[in-house]
Amino acid sequence: MHHGSCLCGAVRFDVAGDLPPPDACHCTKCRKHSGHFFASTEVKKNRLTLHGGEHLRWFASSEKVRRGFCGVCGSSLFFDPPHRDWIGVAMGAFDGPTQTHLHIHIFVADKGDYYAIADGLPQNAQ
Repeated sequence: MHHGSCLCGAVRFDVAGDLPPPDACHCTKCRKHSGHFFASTEVKKNRLTLHGGEHLRWFASSEKVRRGFCGVCGSSLFFDPPHRDWIGVAMGAFDGPTQTHLHIHIFVADKGDYYAIADGLPQNAQ
């Protein structure tokens, strides 16, 4: 079981089982949502248990995706395509060790000009 929360603790969550390797999304929307690139792991929705859901706010960033954040402290927590059976959970929101490692960078064609990606992991332009 993996536990996580927003900065203030109003929204908490548990994820049952192992976490799939996360990706780092460098698209413009993820950068604006998170303040940098957005590293998240895709977990099956039925493995996620939410606590304090009344504090969770959703923003529809496109017709296919909504982004979840704490309405109290503003922490970016989730990337949710409602038509899919998985939800992206922000890696920075986990409370302890995750026992997983970043496996790819995506949308690197949109990355900010203020940083370099130099970790040797695969990179997809889109």
